[in-house]
Amino acid sequence: MLDHFGVSEANWQDATAKEPHFIISETPHYVGRAVAYLAGDPQVVRWNGQSLSSGQLAQVYDFTDLDGSQPDAWRYICEVQEMGKPADATGYR
Repeated sequence: MLDHFGVSEANWQDATAKEPHFIISETPHYVGRAVAYLAGDPQVVRWNGQSLSSGQLAQVYDFTDLDGSQPDAWRYICEVQEMGKPADATGYR
């Protein structure tokens, strides 16, 4: 995604000039933390058969993205982007 928008991890927010809804993006580290928590969870079977988002898992396992936020991209996409609302990550990070 960063390559697609011509940005790097250091300046990813510059991509919002081209795609304002990119404001909800999360780093690969965030997804990696979700995977690590799942791998270390002795009760991981509770998630069997479910589709999970990193934002959902961050709430359960209490981890953050590199900037200290907990982006909930899937909820943002459903409630903001798909509803045609202007880009605003307030309440979703």
